[in-house]
Amino acid sequence: MRIAEKDMRPVIALQGSGATSMQPLLAAIAERLSRRGLRVVGVVENPPVGEIPCKSMELRSLENGQRFSISQDLGPGSTACNLSPEGLALACAAVQSAIAQGADIVVLSKFGKLEAAGEGLVDAFGTAIERGLVVFTSVSPTIMAEWQAFAGDLAACVTVDPAQASDQAWLERSLDGWLDAWGLEAAARAAKREPKARITA
Repeated sequence: MRIAEKDMRPVIALQGSGATSMQPLLAAIAERLSRRGLRVVGVVENPPVGEIPCKSMELRSLENGQRFSISQDLGPGSTACNLSPEGLALACAAVQSAIAQGADIVVLSKFGKLEAAGEGLVDAFGTAIERGLVVFTSVSPTIMAEWQAFAGDLAACVTVDPAQASDQAWLERSLDGWLDAWGLEAAARAAKREPKARITA
């Protein structure tokens, strides 16, 4: 899906320096934006476990914690790593459903090789941007050409070094600047002032 180029909000594409993972940072961004009263939906990668990490890859929904396995089972004895198209399709559909129910910010784990080929989470990217929502994601430098062909001028790449990735003050300053630039800071303040609905049995 090629992104239309008008009336769209920016996309922030994070890039790690060296082996720095952007997934914890994306999760932290989602948490802090939620605290500010904004509705954040999407998926991030959970840390892999086991002797072969790529066999335990999964995405976690930011909306309800649902987990989607994205490791493809290649059979006993296999040590190869393959992403599961089915798992990614389920995660993508869940994000699109969450967007349809109303969202301010969409966080998507990454734009990778599958997305560059028009698969994976690409339709979730397209849905979010077509609705004019702010998107946070991560992109590997190895597929920058494909990313730029997809996102064009809508995206800004932000390189994050290991020190910044764990610097809470840097994150807060960055979020302040981004929300202000997008006109979402006032919306966040208004959302925090609104009384929460009471839950009755």
